[in-house]
Amino acid sequence: MKSKILTLLMLLVPALLFAEEAPKLDTGDTAWMMVSTAFVLLMTPAGLALFYSGMTRSKHSLNTYTMVVGAFVLALIVWVVAGYSLAFSTNPNPTLQKFIGGFSSVLLSDIKWNDLSGTYPTLVFVAFQGTFAAITVAIAAGSVIERIKFSTWVVIVVLWGLIVYAPIAHMVWGGDGAYLFDEGALDFAGGTVVHMNGGLAGLVLAILVGKRTNYPRIAIKPMSVMLTALGAAILWFGWYGFNAGSAFGANSVAGLALMTTTIATAAAGATWMFVEWAVYKKPTLLGIASGIVAGLVAITPAAGFVGVGGAIVIGVIGSLIAFFGVVVLKKMLKYDDSLDAFGIHFLAGLWGALATPFFAILDKEVLWDGPLKASLEAGKSPDIIGQFIVQLESVALVGLWTLIGTTIVYFVASLITGGARVDKESEEIGLDESIHGERSFYL
Repeated sequence: MKSKILTLLMLLVPALLFAEEAPKLDTGDTAWMMVSTAFVLLMTPAGLALFYSGMTRSKHSLNTYTMVVGAFVLALIVWVVAGYSLAFSTNPNPTLQKFIGGFSSVLLSDIKWNDLSGTYPTLVFVAFQGTFAAITVAIAAGSVIERIKFSTWVVIVVLWGLIVYAPIAHMVWGGDGAYLFDEGALDFAGGTVVHMNGGLAGLVLAILVGKRTNYPRIAIKPMSVMLTALGAAILWFGWYGFNAGSAFGANSVAGLALMTTTIATAAAGATWMFVEWAVYKKPTLLGIASGIVAGLVAITPAAGFVGVGGAIVIGVIGSLIAFFGVVVLKKMLKYDDSLDAFGIHFLAGLWGALATPFFAILDKEVLWDGPLKASLEAGKSPDIIGQFIVQLESVALVGLWTLIGTTIVYFVASLITGGARVDKESEEIGLDESIHGERSFYL
């Protein structure tokens, strides 16, 4: 009898010692992720909507706000119905898994209310990622306001979330088997997935739908720079959820991301102010607000990977690149990106993604898998060039997918709605009244 008990113990003890511990809910992580989700949610229907509508002419400002909020609510529905599944579930076909998820999580059917993603509920992760999907397509709205049909925009939002956003999110963040994830591409909080993606989509749509009437022959003045500045402040506030929340817990990496986000944004806002002061002899509130957003965008892919010094450099250069895109490149190439989604989001996001390896904290506990982390774990010199090549591959693939996917979505939406462009009379009257039957102000 004793020998049987001894044998049983010899079998059980190793199993107990080496068994994987089941995920356990952490109330601190759960609280932080729920708060972060609320922060990111605030960024779109308040922050981005105010930022954009303040820069729009008064007769189109309500339409601009509606395009942002309309995109946000529709994108969240699309995300829960199928977008999350295509982005984060596993595709049974290994080849397809490289580029897109499967359908096992449609309508979140395979997620129980008490399932966990690490130390917090999976449903919180779904909601958190949904706010990212929703703001990305809303960013693109800034390039085509004042001349696109609202009906066409609605169709674009629905199709784009499934055809463009979900596959890109999957490739970068989709876990084992997803192409760019396996390559070790570093994108902490969405430099490629959100900002490059949304900014380039905006440019593609702007070129396809055409320029605003009389652009650039007539001066287009913003309705309210103060509303835009308020929107930028709300974006900055919400961005702490965006970046620090992407640490997926109340931990040291979240603290790092919070600090780098703060200093990079401050550096970028100051840079735009001083550059504008030097070039035009007048520092403007609109310029400072634009610099703030450029800094937020630039630090997003690097927020949890770099230190304070790197964050300052990323913010300063990101602001300079965005300034060049808005002031020089747009005039040089003669495209009508109404509110400079491409100049600020794509260009600053591109810079941040490519700069990340050069300023990364050389700590394998901080970095995701990739050439940089692999070289550190092997005790070799940091493979910065190898990681940079991966980053190049990442931005190239995301750019190509966005370009082709957005073009397809535009033509399908245009076909469904009988053309994407509003008529000239509606544009002259203003889309607030001609489309929505409302006005921002009744004076």
